[in-house]
Amino acid sequence: MDIRQVSFDHPDARKLNDLVQAEYDVRYGDGGDATELAAADFEPPNGLYLLAHDENDVPVASGGWRAQDANGEGNRDGDAELKRMFVVEEMRGRGLARRMLAALEEDARAAGRLRMVLETGTKQPEAVALYLSSGYEPCEKFGYYRFHADSLCYAKQL
Repeated sequence: MDIRQVSFDHPDARKLNDLVQAEYDVRYGDGGDATELAAADFEPPNGLYLLAHDENDVPVASGGWRAQDANGEGNRDGDAELKRMFVVEEMRGRGLARRMLAALEEDARAAGRLRMVLETGTKQPEAVALYLSSGYEPCEKFGYYRFHADSLCYAKQL
């Protein structure tokens, strides 16, 4: 697997974002994640967006982090918020998400972020299992969905 830094508005990133949004809609019936994201959110040193490509140069996984500090949505100073972790269905179960997560954590740590935080949901048990097995622990809710019953938030000290 070849992991590359790209812009969040890169055509391949948009393609995988469309796929993850469609999956969120299937799972939750709400049209996808309504959290506002911009390409600038993922520009170093205040963020990073990665795509993984297979041996045929097809994008098969994505993930990014963006800097967050204390705000009205429950973030703390020094947070790195994980966004758009996704692996295409036919490539799941091969450790791609775990590799992507490790690369994002390493970059956020190098950028001086103190903890990685993420929001997922009750209808994503495989994501919850990945995060728990990677050292994440439940934390106070934050972000756009902090008042939604299906929202689950996790954090890991970097």
